[in-house]
Amino acid sequence: MLRILLEYLLPLGLPTLIYFAVQAWARRRADEGHPVEKPSWWEAPWPWLGAAGIALMVAVLVVLSLNEGAPPDTPYHPPELEGGKVQPGGFDK
Repeated sequence: MLRILLEYLLPLGLPTLIYFAVQAWARRRADEGHPVEKPSWWEAPWPWLGAAGIALMVAVLVVLSLNEGAPPDTPYHPPELEGGKVQPGGFDK
């Protein structure tokens, strides 16, 4: 579950979370009397936020796919049943 959160959901929602944090900060400044226009939540650039989230998610997936796993020529041995117990499979080192 943590892997799904870190690889998919966090990169997808991070641009929107940052945008909302900046908007909340701007609203707070406007409420304090600073000469700043009070932003509207409904005028958010939803297509741009969605595109930025998808781009960030794709970048994370590309980086992880290039940096994880064993080298291409590493032999793999599948899981085996030995003495009634399953021995996990894996790549030889």
